[in-house]
Amino acid sequence: MKTLSFTEFRKRASEILTLVEKGETVSVIRHGKTVAKIVPAETEENTPSWKRPGLRLVRPRASLSKAILAERRKSR
Repeated sequence: MKTLSFTEFRKRASEILTLVEKGETVSVIRHGKTVAKIVPAETEENTPSWKRPGLRLVRPRASLSKAILAERRKSR
């Protein structure tokens, strides 16, 4: 786990977030106390939506728009 001051975090935020994306945990200290711990987000699916297979409607007369809306709700 990497520890850094709040000022240093502000100056290097982009770099620090890149470290977090790679799996590193970062602790931010302000006035000698830990004020935040930044950990990688837990994602169910790492594949971008444009790389996932498209929707297939298996029922006759199924509504494509309803299927798309259901898929969007599920991915939130």
